Amino acid sequence: MNNSNFHSFGLGLATLDSQGKIIEAYFPEPVVNPAPEMVLALSAHCGYQAGNSDIKLSSAQRSSISEDPAIAMSDLLRDTLRTTHSTVVAMFLAENSAPSSVAEVYLKLHLLSHRLCKPHSLNLQGAFGILRNIAWTNQGAIAVEELSARQLQARSKGEMLDVMSVDKFPKMVNYVVPSGVRIADTARVRLGAYVGEGTTVMHEGFINFNAGTEGSAMVEGRISAGVVVGEGSDLGGGCSTMGTLSGGGTAIISVGRDCLVGANAGIGIALGDRCIVEAGLYVTGGTIVSVLDHEGNLVQHIKARDLSGRSDLLFRRNSQTGAVECKTNKTSIALNEELHSHN
Repeated sequence: MNNSNFHSFGLGLATLDSQGKIIEAYFPEPVVNPAPEMVLALSAHCGYQAGNSDIKLSSAQRSSISEDPAIAMSDLLRDTLRTTHSTVVAMFLAENSAPSSVAEVYLKLHLLSHRLCKPHSLNLQGAFGILRNIAWTNQGAIAVEELSARQLQARSKGEMLDVMSVDKFPKMVNYVVPSGVRIADTARVRLGAYVGEGTTVMHEGFINFNAGTEGSAMVEGRISAGVVVGEGSDLGGGCSTMGTLSGGGTAIISVGRDCLVGANAGIGIALGDRCIVEAGLYVTGGTIVSVLDHEGNLVQHIKARDLSGRSDLLFRRNSQTGAVECKTNKTSIALNEELHSHN
């Protein structure tokens, strides 16, 4: 008996290597929480049984799916399924488990960039080990092992094969362009980034996968993997956020609403709302911070990790002593009472 049940789904056009293995996949219309009738129809057409599964579809399967009104999709995708010569893969997600295939990783990355799922809501553990290094070219994705042959083939036809990058992750806009965003240099936003409506990513800005902005934000610095930036915040030029892939361990770094991380500054702790980190100051979890009261008097010395996630704080470096100081952001009323305690 078919026990089919899944919460997310995508029909993708896949690129294969010479051995017939999928190296990347494009899911133009991913679906979360499909209607029951769509679940039943897709399961029947694709032969899906259970679990997280990717299924390469035959031409007959593609045709039957495109003609089934129970399966919601655009007319363009229906026509594409009927006429494409590319490999079509159906990817089903039933469990939020670590990915086991390239198609599964790509569907999860699409769900993030389509804003259908928030960062940290999908299990991407081990994705780096599943994805292969790919040559991203003007002729599409090419397995690195096959690049030399393709370059020679292009030259023999008087063509130039332009290799834009060699990486495991492609740039987002070749797959998804979210509404209401500006991206000055598209190569600096990876597929799997969650870019909130109203966000501007300037030329030096960068957003990694499984990271991004929750709404309007100015990004002139680096949003590392796993980092989420709140509405109305500004990451100044050259600043950095420490992600789980860059020394942050398992700590979740985030930036709250209406924060400012100054130019060439950085954080290895979470910021609450309305926080400021002065330009050029990098605050890691182990940074010793001098906590000041409203008059600028020293209250205590603590490690920055003890301030992680607190709101209305201003971090600065004393230009005379070099000490890292923390005091109330002028836009707020008072420091948390816990910071005033000498205990």
